[in-house]
Amino acid sequence: MTESDDSPSRGRRRSGFGVRLLLAQIMVMVVGTSAAAIVAAVAGPPLFREHLRRAGVTAGSHQQHLVEEAYEYGAFISAVAVAVALVTALVVSWYLSRRLGRSVTDLASAAAAVATGRYDHRVETPHLGDDFAALATAFNQMATKLESVEQTRRRLFSDLAHEIRTPVSVLEAYTEALQDGVRTLNAESIAVLHDQSQRLVRLSADFAALSQAEENPGSVTPTWVAPKDLVGAALAAAESRFADKGVALRADVGDDLPPMWADPHRIGQVLANLLDNALRYTPTGGSVDVAAHVHHRELTLTVTDSGEGVPADQLAHLFERFYRVDTARDRQHGGAGIGLAIAKALVEAHGGHIAASSRGIGTGTTFTFSVPLA
Repeated sequence: MTESDDSPSRGRRRSGFGVRLLLAQIMVMVVGTSAAAIVAAVAGPPLFREHLRRAGVTAGSHQQHLVEEAYEYGAFISAVAVAVALVTALVVSWYLSRRLGRSVTDLASAAAAVATGRYDHRVETPHLGDDFAALATAFNQMATKLESVEQTRRRLFSDLAHEIRTPVSVLEAYTEALQDGVRTLNAESIAVLHDQSQRLVRLSADFAALSQAEENPGSVTPTWVAPKDLVGAALAAAESRFADKGVALRADVGDDLPPMWADPHRIGQVLANLLDNALRYTPTGGSVDVAAHVHHRELTLTVTDSGEGVPADQLAHLFERFYRVDTARDRQHGGAGIGLAIAKALVEAHGGHIAASSRGIGTGTTFTFSVPLA
């Protein structure tokens, strides 16, 4: 915490949780001590003398005098012991109350800082037991998550603005050129306008799909489906695009694979996104292979291309929104950079997992995802 953050907290501690806890403990001590003193002073002597009388000690005798002196001496020692215990309890209570108050105030200050958008604030473990340690850990995890979300949000808006700017700029330029008579509305102009408008439509559809996949995993509607039929449908939908580019599309899916409990539309969407990604980065004359097998009660599907490949240090980031291995090169391929993020969200909505592997640039890439059979 900075000095500026801590100074207001010091002012609040005078009437904060620690002070109130200390006052409550002092009140309990005062009430308990007062009750003990009243009992010892009012009820104690008569009861003591009554027991002496029952024991046969004559009132006013020398024996009674000696016993009462011993009683008074014992009461004095007890009072001293109680006083020492009270002082010790007061010191310990003050120390614990101060530590508790400081920890609560630090947590409140950090929470106030996070509430104003300063997500880098963290609290130290107060060493006051497992409960406070768990509270500090949970708060720090929350702050870390919020910091990550804020960074992602800023990058998302920056990338989104960049994605929208290009087609909007082209549309605006062509529209103004048409209005000024610089260009005519011929087939070429119509094709450019249509291409850029379709780019905006695709971007909107991708965002809608990503939002639905990440925020509403309950939209998955599973049913029993044969893996061969699922892969076959995805390949049939992509076959013409692969043929137009001259990229071979092959499949190795056995007829003996057991049916899986999954949403065929969503898993089909995952396969479609992976196939689109493979086609985008595989040059003419290359190939893409799709395979499926069962491992540990999961159906594992792989999409392997012979394309450009990915550096090892970039693999972990491929499924982040708007992430591109090479920004300039990838924009030329026409991708918005969220297809793999959609695939990841849909696979995780099925309780599965997805990963990518590559030996480097020029060696191709393999995407593997697994979902439970049941």
